[in-house]
Amino acid sequence: MRLLVAEDEKDLNDVLSKTLIKNHYSVDSCFDGEEALDFLSMAEYDAVILDIMLPKKSGLEVLRSLRSAGNRTPVLLLTAKNSVADRVAGLDEGADDYLTKPFAFDELLARIRVMLRRESGRTDHCYRIANLTIDCDARTVYRDDTPISLSSREFSILEYLAGNQGIVLSRDKIEQHIWNYDYEGGSNVVDVYIRYLRKKIDDGYTPRLIHTVRGAGYVLKETP
Repeated sequence: MRLLVAEDEKDLNDVLSKTLIKNHYSVDSCFDGEEALDFLSMAEYDAVILDIMLPKKSGLEVLRSLRSAGNRTPVLLLTAKNSVADRVAGLDEGADDYLTKPFAFDELLARIRVMLRRESGRTDHCYRIANLTIDCDARTVYRDDTPISLSSREFSILEYLAGNQGIVLSRDKIEQHIWNYDYEGGSNVVDVYIRYLRKKIDDGYTPRLIHTVRGAGYVLKETP
């Protein structure tokens, strides 16, 4: 899952980013509203953590631009303001949730999980494909009743494939969704991780679930 943090308080931005990365999210961060819109125009995010009081363009202006462009990415607003009018303004502009500063990081993480579940239209954050079960909140994977240990990156790729099961995802799309702009890796990094996943998820099990579509990318699906 790839998140954007737009927060002009540098210390808070740093702590937010490190906390989210520690909790297995890929994170880009910025410090003003114009930069936030630039990031949002260049990458696909699963959710945005957006401070209302940003320089250059306010969080509400960013949110308004986002929604007017038809971008429905879930947005959680951060605000130092505690009036009902401010919260209502944010929700009316299309925010999915808000937190008033100061806040507990555990609550922030819980609200992000709820937003992501709501966006997927699921009551829980689990995927089941044939005899494969992926619990995204507990970060556990089972094939039949056998637990499968995955690295953080392997899990993120599998989660992305599962959330788009039956849809062919290109290497570029997977890389853009999983890695942030700071990543400096090889051009075949997605292929490498897909090989790791196949060895753990598919080898020794039926049916095979991770498929290559030649010239197009990869897809997670159950075949007859």
